[in-house]
Amino acid sequence: MNIFLTGACGYKGTVLVPKLLAAGHQVTAFDIMWFDNHLAPAPGLTVVQGDIRDADQLDLSGFDAVIHLSSVANDPCSDLNPLLTWEISCLATMRLADKAARQGIKHFIYASSGSVYGLKDEDSVTEDLELVPLSEYNKTKMVGERVLMSYSDQMTVQIVRPATVCGLSNRMRLDVAVNLLTMQAISKGEITVLGGDQTRPNIHIDDITDLYLFLLNRPDVQGIYNAGFENISIRDIAEMAAKHTGAKIVIKPSNDPRSYRVSSAKLLATGFKPTKTVEHAIREIVEAFKAGKLKDEDRYYNLKWMQHKGLAGV
Repeated sequence: MNIFLTGACGYKGTVLVPKLLAAGHQVTAFDIMWFDNHLAPAPGLTVVQGDIRDADQLDLSGFDAVIHLSSVANDPCSDLNPLLTWEISCLATMRLADKAARQGIKHFIYASSGSVYGLKDEDSVTEDLELVPLSEYNKTKMVGERVLMSYSDQMTVQIVRPATVCGLSNRMRLDVAVNLLTMQAISKGEITVLGGDQTRPNIHIDDITDLYLFLLNRPDVQGIYNAGFENISIRDIAEMAAKHTGAKIVIKPSNDPRSYRVSSAKLLATGFKPTKTVEHAIREIVEAFKAGKLKDEDRYYNLKWMQHKGLAGV
C-alpha cells in the first residue's frame, strides 16, 4: 500500500514507519517536527515537514490509506494552548477526513485515546460506555472519532483507543508512566510514587504499532477498539522498575485517586495478539540507558520541550 502517515516523527510514528517499510509499504511521513526527525532514510520512505492545519499541504491523491497519529499529545501539553489543540487535534482531523473521502481514500486509521471515557466506576471499561472527556485533549479526540465515523459509509474507518504506551522509541518519551518511573529508578536510584493504588491500562509500543499493521491487513475489522492489555497499579509498575534497577520506592500522597481498567476483549476477538508487556518495556529502557543509548533529557518530556521551544503560542 501507499500510506500517508501523520505524526510520523512522533513517539509511535518513529517505531511504526520502519515496520511499515519492512512489510513492503510505501510511506509518506508527514510531521511538523516539533521534536525533530529521528527517521532513518530508507527506500520507500518520503519525509515531509508540514503543518497538518494547512489543508493545502494535504494532497492525498495516489494514496491507499491514511494513518492519522497527529495531535497535541497529553493533557498538560494540550492545556498550554487550548485553541492550538483544537486546531491540530480536531479541526485538522475534520479537514483530513473530508479530503480523504473526496480523494477516494479507502482506508483510514485514527489514533484516538483511552482517556475519552473520563472517570468511570465500572470494573472494566468497554467501547459501548458513554464518553465523558474531561480535558481539551480528551474532548478533541472524542470529536475526531465522531467525525471519522461519519465517513464510515465511504471508507473503512478503524479507530483505536490506546492505553498509556510504554517502551523504547528513537523519539523517546519519558513523560508517560512506565517510562517515567523507570527513568527515575535508573537516574536517581529512587522512584517517587504519588498514591500508588491507582490502576491504569498500559500497552507496549511494539504492540500498538503492530496493531496498526494488523488493521491495514484487516479492512473487515471496522469501528472502535480499545487497545490496552495490562491493567496494573502505579505501585506495581514502580516495584517492577525497582526489581530491575535496585532503586528504592518513596510513597507520597496523591490528589488523583482515579483508577480504571480498560477491556480489550473486542480487539482480542479479531485475532490480534499482543507480544510484549510492561516488564519488557522496563528491561528495554534499562538496557538502553546502560548502553549509553538513552539519557534523561528535556527533549523527551513533551511539556518541557514545548515550553522550551516556545510552542505554546504557535
